[in-house]
Amino acid sequence: MTPDEIPTRGRLTAQRPLDGLTWLRVGGPAEWLFQPADEADLAAFLAALDPAIPVFAMGVGSNLIVRDGGLRGVVIRLGRGFNAITVGETVTAGAAALDAHVARQAAEAGRDLTFLRTIPGSIGGAVRMNAGCYGSYVADHLIEITVIDRAGLRHVLPAASLNLRYRQSDLPEGCIITEARFHAPAADPAALQARMADQLARRDASQPVKDRSAGSTFRNPAGFSSTGQADDRHEMKAWAVIDAAGLRGARLGAAQMSPKHPNFLVNTGGASAAELEALGEEVRKRVLQARGISLEGEIMRVGEPVAGRELPKLEPDPDSAGRK
Repeated sequence: MTPDEIPTRGRLTAQRPLDGLTWLRVGGPAEWLFQPADEADLAAFLAALDPAIPVFAMGVGSNLIVRDGGLRGVVIRLGRGFNAITVGETVTAGAAALDAHVARQAAEAGRDLTFLRTIPGSIGGAVRMNAGCYGSYVADHLIEITVIDRAGLRHVLPAASLNLRYRQSDLPEGCIITEARFHAPAADPAALQARMADQLARRDASQPVKDRSAGSTFRNPAGFSSTGQADDRHEMKAWAVIDAAGLRGARLGAAQMSPKHPNFLVNTGGASAAELEALGEEVRKRVLQARGISLEGEIMRVGEPVAGRELPKLEPDPDSAGRK
């Protein structure tokens, strides 16, 4: 069946612009956007949908570039029916629950998932990317996930089956995460709150949190996240190699590598997806030329480009010298 032929309890919209649903505020329309009411609604929709129609699961758009020509097929965006958080001896969170909300609610109950507090986005994306910071990763806490497959069938998958590694997982093709369950050690709520406050202060001091960005643009060549410890080394961090290549603050149209943190790609106002993607590719090329390091992206790029669009030239930031 085509999307408009399937009875749903959620919201189905044709030609829905996606720019307002991504943190970078770019992207063309989805041919169809489906926002299921709950897991049963999602399963019934997928079971009835023509298997030839492509499906893309979208979280809150925190690490996503949707190209200017938009996305064919059905974009599925999970919302309120998928954001419940339950805290007991383990923590269960819907895929649409924000990472920060899970960390806070767990901490209030004396359960430690504080590493999630400064990670942008939602739990589904955090699992898929094995998100982590300060030396902790989803892989260190995840017990199992619930998914709906392309045929509408429900499965519970143990964490061990996902092959979680630095910014990667082997989620089965076509599966949409609906829920995740975590081990969370018991700890003093006040101590957890203090730790999260410290993490936020360090993040705000070093990252462009008020700009339109999608978090880290490239994975660290070192193969691990910042530990937050005094002995943390930076020479193989993505920001350091970008900085060494002279690309801190570099601009292409309204797209810029942040002067505050050069591994953050930001939309300074009115950038197109093509500008943002082209700037990222130029950074990748110049770092490879300067250091022999091939940077791997953290931001997912999906959809169709607009053919024939002329792009501006890369411009260095004259005021970036000496910043860290």
